[in-house]
Amino acid sequence: MSIKIGVLDQSPIHEGETAAQALRNTIKLAQRVEELGFTRFWVSEHHDSEQVAGSSPEVLISHLLARTERIKVGSGGVMLQHYSPYKVAENFNVLSSLAPGRVDLGIGRAPGGLPKSTQALQRNVHDAPSLEEKIDEVSRYIHNIPSEEGPLAGLQANPIPETPADIYVLGTSTDSARIAARLGLPYVFSQFINSNEQVALQSFRTYRESFDYSYGREPKALFALSVIVADTSEEAAELAGEHKLYKIHLASGKTATVGTLESAEEFGKQSGEEYTIEATQAQINKGNKDEIYAVLTEIQAKYQADELIVTTGIRDIHKRVRSFELLHEAFAGLPVQS
Repeated sequence: MSIKIGVLDQSPIHEGETAAQALRNTIKLAQRVEELGFTRFWVSEHHDSEQVAGSSPEVLISHLLARTERIKVGSGGVMLQHYSPYKVAENFNVLSSLAPGRVDLGIGRAPGGLPKSTQALQRNVHDAPSLEEKIDEVSRYIHNIPSEEGPLAGLQANPIPETPADIYVLGTSTDSARIAARLGLPYVFSQFINSNEQVALQSFRTYRESFDYSYGREPKALFALSVIVADTSEEAAELAGEHKLYKIHLASGKTATVGTLESAEEFGKQSGEEYTIEATQAQINKGNKDEIYAVLTEIQAKYQADELIVTTGIRDIHKRVRSFELLHEAFAGLPVQS
């Protein structure tokens, strides 16, 4: 492929399906995109959801690593605000020891669920460090740079793998871009959550201008987007349908984005705050393989993305797999044998 393309699968549970079926679909897709030569395969973290099966990316990553051979597998992402950086580092050091050079640790800022699940995950947590502090701590454990002072001086997150997991900061704003830049880590902007073009451009500009090279790494900018490819433009449009995103604005200034109006209303109720809901049309890049080639080539050039991460929310798993086969054909120029 002339453009590096990775895959994010959220293990969606569609009407009439079970969570077990959704996870089997994720396994099937991971194996197929590995055969096609995609760079990486990420899975998500969602809590208290009847629409998504992936609540524990670390467990699912472990299984996917065992069911594939070469493709990088990772989280898109772990919701670090809920967890101990030390335990997250231990989990990913175990994964990296089992599959050296094949593990990614994507870290997200969102809660990944409604307020009740956040309360359950963060019970008895007080005065927690900031997300940036937590990411820095995880990175130090992952790269085996123990603290030299304080009560945890010298502590290691064993086992220490030969090749540590690659860490990515996921986000939808300049705030997340600044965190990634200050920590010298790769940054992923998620267009499928925030389709504001100016925010994306400013986030990448902020990331590149603020990047701290003292860690010995170079900037790496990834762009995550929703893509549907079909044999015809008409079929792609039909598969895409009408999808909206719902952004909840709480009185405290906090915001969250969900995929259904019902989830947005429930989020607002569970928050215990006054709230408003803003509906926006989801940005889905759709078309036949020639159209998608043109669209993705333009997007890559516009944002100067080092890699694209593609998610495809097609209900039928066979058509979801076919979408990635056509995406491969678009950039490889060769028909894929299904």
